[in-house]
Amino acid sequence: MTLPARRVSARIGSIAESATMKVDAKAKALKGAGEDVIGFGAGEPDFPTPEHIVEAAVAAAKDPKNHKYTPAAGLPELREAIAEKTSRDSQYPVEAAQVLVTNGGKQAVYASLAALVDPGDEVLLPAPYWTTYPEAIKLAGGSTVEVFAGPEQQYKVTVEQLEAAVTGRTKALIFVSPSNPTGAVYSPEETRAIGRWAAERGLWVITDEIYEKLTYDGVPFTSIASVPELADQVVILSGVAKTFAMTGWRVGWMVGPSDVIKAATTLQTHLTSNVANVSQRAALAAVTGPVEPIEAMREAFDRRRKLIVERLNRVAGFQTPVPQGAFYAYVDARGALNKEYDGATPTTSAELAELILEQAKVAVVPGEAFGPSGYLRLSYALGDEDLVEGISRIETLLGSK
Repeated sequence: MTLPARRVSARIGSIAESATMKVDAKAKALKGAGEDVIGFGAGEPDFPTPEHIVEAAVAAAKDPKNHKYTPAAGLPELREAIAEKTSRDSQYPVEAAQVLVTNGGKQAVYASLAALVDPGDEVLLPAPYWTTYPEAIKLAGGSTVEVFAGPEQQYKVTVEQLEAAVTGRTKALIFVSPSNPTGAVYSPEETRAIGRWAAERGLWVITDEIYEKLTYDGVPFTSIASVPELADQVVILSGVAKTFAMTGWRVGWMVGPSDVIKAATTLQTHLTSNVANVSQRAALAAVTGPVEPIEAMREAFDRRRKLIVERLNRVAGFQTPVPQGAFYAYVDARGALNKEYDGATPTTSAELAELILEQAKVAVVPGEAFGPSGYLRLSYALGDEDLVEGISRIETLLGSK
């Protein structure tokens, strides 16, 4: 018997590994080998999960009712709490039946695209974008149409740019504010304008709001789902990972029209069934619990945000706009390319990131992971001491202004 020439399906073989996870894994491998590596790669808060959430999980683990299968769409009380939170924070009135609890935010991204996108459909994706979006679009059979906004636009696309990218095959727009990887936050006016445009065009909007609680300088979070005209053609994605320092608990969700949530739930019944009940109980404690731990983390991120931008803008060839949300700085590093550093002359941000890792022992993510080359993403969700030391090493390697 002759085996087929292709052992792995073309569908799975065509997708790329998560660039942020790849950088983080490489940094951890080097650390494990004894190298003194500082990692700015993964978007993971360095804080422990708040104690009241951990206590809720411990209690849940001891309760036999959590040892069994539960509804695939999520625990009823968690779905109710998420519906109440979404109605309040996103100004999008929903009921518990319009909520699907997923195994982390990434599953919510895939489930929403799988439920909405058919082969041949196009999805507008503002760039720079989170590395998972185009791969999830591809898995759903769709095509990504990138719409790039550079630092001169504070990394925010305009209605005019989106309109120019629309074709007869356009099905949806992915909208992210606050943004990973740039930290950009769309103003209420910008958000409403894009929402109304999408509604007029008859497009679905998939909005990722996982960083909604992390904005700074008095900048408000505005959900595009609050645009009334979009009510029946918007899906909200979120989760507990970033706001509550719960990346390892794997609880996300999608919220939207009942028919879409029902379809995504059917997919989940075959894909994973219910999310781990202990994690769901922890998420319930997070969503309904005190806000003080969230605010303490946000204040720490705010301090680090100011520090990292100030230090990055000392580096020769770097220009870094001040992010207004999330916990990332997105560096315009084009001025540092095509110059010689210790015998190496990087011409792309991927080559520059490799040089910084090899020579300075600092892990950053190159712009190629998020769109065009020429940029670097650095997460400032790490300790102040490591932050200063890491940027100092980069400055020593590339020079000062």
